Amino acid sequence: MAYPALKPISPEVYLAEERRSSTKHHYFNGDVVAMAGASIAHNTIVSNLIREVGVFLKEKDCNIFPSDLRVNIPSAATYTYPDATIICGSPEVTDEQRDTVKNPTVIFEVLSATTREYDTSKKFLFYQRIPSLKEYILIDSTLRSVVIYRRQEDELWNIAVTEGAEGSLKISSIGFSLSFKELYSNVTLRTI
Repeated sequence: MAYPALKPISPEVYLAEERRSSTKHHYFNGDVVAMAGASIAHNTIVSNLIREVGVFLKEKDCNIFPSDLRVNIPSAATYTYPDATIICGSPEVTDEQRDTVKNPTVIFEVLSATTREYDTSKKFLFYQRIPSLKEYILIDSTLRSVVIYRRQEDELWNIAVTEGAEGSLKISSIGFSLSFKELYSNVTLRTI
């Protein structure tokens, strides 16, 4: 990728370079950050999530997308690739390339040691600026634990934490619940 080193670039330059790149990069107000690869546990969780939610959403007005779908947050001058995204209704795209959306309903991030701090802090502050976003869901990749931030009518966010083998992921905005047994199927987790 031909991004200028240590020099902020415009969103237009970022998009032009990103569309030619064989790897993905996040864009934050002029700064470009390469995305690292993910663990087998991370990828298995994402695969389980997309499969189960995708089957549930069949014939409905919502779709779930994997991490190749770029999300734009204009008010934060940010482009990012969530691990999975649900969009209800028609996707609102940023241009004729139709590879960047701005109206996610639910965003999922699978936490790892290297992304945990960023996903739970600064990234959530960016995501809160998306008017269509109803739920931001953080799934731990090392133990059965899910944190869900839900937008309330007063624009404040409610936090729900579910942990343990008998837990489930409740996606309120689509009326779906996924057991941890299904979400973490074939994932080796640490023991406490």
